[in-house]
Amino acid sequence: MSDGLKNILIIKPSSLGDIVLALPALSALRRDFPDAEISWVVRPEFALLIENHPHLSRTILFDRRFLGKAWYHPRALFALVVFVRKLRKAKFDAVIDLQGLFRTAVFGWLSGCKKRFGMATAREFASLFYSDKVFHDTDSIHVVDYYLKIIRQTGSEDTSVEFVLPVDSAAEQSIKKLLSEHNVAFDKYAVFVPSSVHADKCWPLERFVALADKISSQYGLSIITTGTIAEKPTIERFKKLANVQIVDLAGLTNIRELVALLSTARLVVSNDTGPGHIAAALKRPLVMIFGRSNPARVQPYGRPNCVAAVEPEKRGTQYDSTDPKHNINAVTFEQVYEKVCEQIGPAGRKNA
Repeated sequence: MSDGLKNILIIKPSSLGDIVLALPALSALRRDFPDAEISWVVRPEFALLIENHPHLSRTILFDRRFLGKAWYHPRALFALVVFVRKLRKAKFDAVIDLQGLFRTAVFGWLSGCKKRFGMATAREFASLFYSDKVFHDTDSIHVVDYYLKIIRQTGSEDTSVEFVLPVDSAAEQSIKKLLSEHNVAFDKYAVFVPSSVHADKCWPLERFVALADKISSQYGLSIITTGTIAEKPTIERFKKLANVQIVDLAGLTNIRELVALLSTARLVVSNDTGPGHIAAALKRPLVMIFGRSNPARVQPYGRPNCVAAVEPEKRGTQYDSTDPKHNINAVTFEQVYEKVCEQIGPAGRKNA
């Protein structure tokens, strides 16, 4: 076991799915530095995912929307100064930037910490601010492996993969109540995630609808859709097109309740977006649909059988593909349904 690091900062403010993929790095640090203070810079809208995490000491909120106004808004400038002072006052002996952007790298540098770890190929010249740069190669194509490779540079030795999400009994009870209100049996539902912040990551809605109809009839599962308030129009269209009842929970759950909802789902079908990655971390039966994103980088870790994509293992180390054959529309209904059957068994098991 390594020693020496007593005060560690992880910088990974967003997004939801990316934070989930960084969780094994946190757990690896905790195993090798059991007595260290480990802090995590995170945006307020994602903080609920990691607050009270058993391997984390504290969260440091980074309000990007507000602090981004610092160049013209006096209050925002003052808040930015306070934020940087907080980082400097903490006197970190290791800063690990897993976001890889100019602003996050600069915050690491402004913290005054001499040991700053990050990606050698980080965007926006961020790597200029790292003392230790780690390259992304064929041994670390998946971002989980890449993050752990960075963690090993700190002296961490036990970098086995472990996804830990905080347990929230209040959120679990809230979801049980919500399911009961919608007449959904606690263990007899599938969760669909048909939206994404990125429109080109969304599988055609009509195919999601056809899949919902078939899963409902073949497996007897209630169909639940989830998403943000902004994604409500998509969910409303989903409901109008479907021939079965759709339970719309978009905007009705916070992140911890979303975790609780996904944790007991019989099946999750998702675009490459945050809730899908939570379901993967929870080891739920899952089909995740990929278009331009390279599945080898961000697919459910160690579970390639969950992936519906064109050439999922033949895209090298690239982040995204511009090849038309990797367009999300190229993933057929038959491909996805076949993956569903692999995850929850042959069709026709309505009473299973």
